[in-house]
Amino acid sequence: MSGELEALKKLSFRLGTDITRTQGAGGNVSVKRNGVMWVKASGTWLAHALERDIMVPVKTKPLLAAIAARDDRAEKATDFIVDELNHANLRPSIETSFHALIRQPVVAHFHCVNTIARCVVENGEAEVSALLASFVPELRFALIPYCRPGIPLAQEIAKVVDRDPDILVLQNHGIIIAGQSVDEVGDRIEKVTAALATPRRHPSNADHPWLEEAAEGSAYRLPVDLQIHDLAMDAAGLELALGGALYPDHIIFLGRTIGVINDTITIETLLKESASSGQPLPKLVVAPGKGTLLLRDLTAGGETMARCLAEVVTRIPEGAQLSYLRAEQEAELSNWEAEQYRQALDREMARQ
Repeated sequence: MSGELEALKKLSFRLGTDITRTQGAGGNVSVKRNGVMWVKASGTWLAHALERDIMVPVKTKPLLAAIAARDDRAEKATDFIVDELNHANLRPSIETSFHALIRQPVVAHFHCVNTIARCVVENGEAEVSALLASFVPELRFALIPYCRPGIPLAQEIAKVVDRDPDILVLQNHGIIIAGQSVDEVGDRIEKVTAALATPRRHPSNADHPWLEEAAEGSAYRLPVDLQIHDLAMDAAGLELALGGALYPDHIIFLGRTIGVINDTITIETLLKESASSGQPLPKLVVAPGKGTLLLRDLTAGGETMARCLAEVVTRIPEGAQLSYLRAEQEAELSNWEAEQYRQALDREMARQ
């Protein structure tokens, strides 16, 4: 088992260091053997798998029983941890429940930007189905409608587990790929992501002097990752981004509002609007045709989510009709304790 865990850590690292597949604390992996499932811990990064302890052991059978009984304990899964093996005192991923339900022993879930870009388009499921059937006909797949991560998503996945799908495409969320071994899952990840690849637009460079002047003395800064500017420099993608939130991690790490500034609407204007409305400052601000600014204290996890948004919207065809998260779905995520815990870990990591 130790060799398989090491192989899973290496796969985790490869997924976590590819921005088109995993961003920050997003995504999770697992392996089930001998009644124990090792699953990624909540708030940890797949990219850190080779340098930190990111895996938590959970007893599979009692967790499955709790899910079947609609026991509230199944949501966090903390009551099913194998304490003597949890040396780092970690908490299981908020998505541990669906890892337990999927029958294949090795499972990888990640937020592939190509998959998201295809499955947020209205009726995009038909195209995704056609691509998978054409390029990976040997693999079984299922399409899962959007629902909140955790138990609601697990309950939706439970409806298809009897079909033993190798691929589950999650609308407005990402993808799950399962298999009998780490090597098999790694090979399937390459095939499936190649099948769903879609071209990305590469707009012109940002106007750094304008942005520096706009941000001077304010609570905002230029992003470290310069490709985040593509969000503001690609007019078609920006229009799509401003239409609403497309997937859960955007809400969790960037909030529900994107600020917009230009030659007449300044950062100071945003400050006044936030103060008068009682709303927090937007973590992400765009200046159309100029570039992007981020709140100064935005964590590295938040910055990777800004890059994710740029990667997603520059892959969506111009003028596409999208399925955004509804206001009640956004509120559900914002007020969920499990995600508040993940945000707290993100802030703690930033302090360290």
